[in-house]
Amino acid sequence: MAAAHGRTIPDVIGPNLRVLFCGINPGLWSGATGRHFARPGNRFWPALYASGFTPRLLAPAEQDALTALGLGITNVVARTTARADELSRDEYVAGGAALTAKVRTYRPAWLAVLGIGAYRTGFGRPKAAVGRQAETIGDTRIWVLPNPSGLNAHWTAAALGEAFAELRTAAAHIESERSKTARTETIGTEST
Repeated sequence: MAAAHGRTIPDVIGPNLRVLFCGINPGLWSGATGRHFARPGNRFWPALYASGFTPRLLAPAEQDALTALGLGITNVVARTTARADELSRDEYVAGGAALTAKVRTYRPAWLAVLGIGAYRTGFGRPKAAVGRQAETIGDTRIWVLPNPSGLNAHWTAAALGEAFAELRTAAAHIESERSKTARTETIGTEST
């Protein structure tokens, strides 16, 4: 595990995703395996399933299946550490800027930042709370979710599932609105 310190792992990403989930940074277990949220006890994968984002509980080794579901994973800070408190404020700010550029390139409908502290520091929003944010990045809406690490004892597994489900409901609503707009535009084009 110590050899994984400072490594980076590739994003699971593609254009026009429904939701791009953004962790704080990869842990050592993730750095060693090359998989996001890989540490046993991390509640990201169970929360995705409990919320209805995935049809079954996926393992970290199945992370590449997410893009077919319109989902992706990235991080605010790319380098692997044992704990998030090893990251500097400057790393969070630089990571927020890099993440903004990535979102502008890939244009997901939603960016879901998994960790209120990472969002507050990386995006300069010291009063942000969990949930939908007023700010957007271009057309991409932002939602802040609790950090799914097992160390975040303030949030139970059930509460995490509910928080993820709120985002899934909002994402489904936006997707439905996009479909209606696309159908209306197609009908308007066909009649001209």
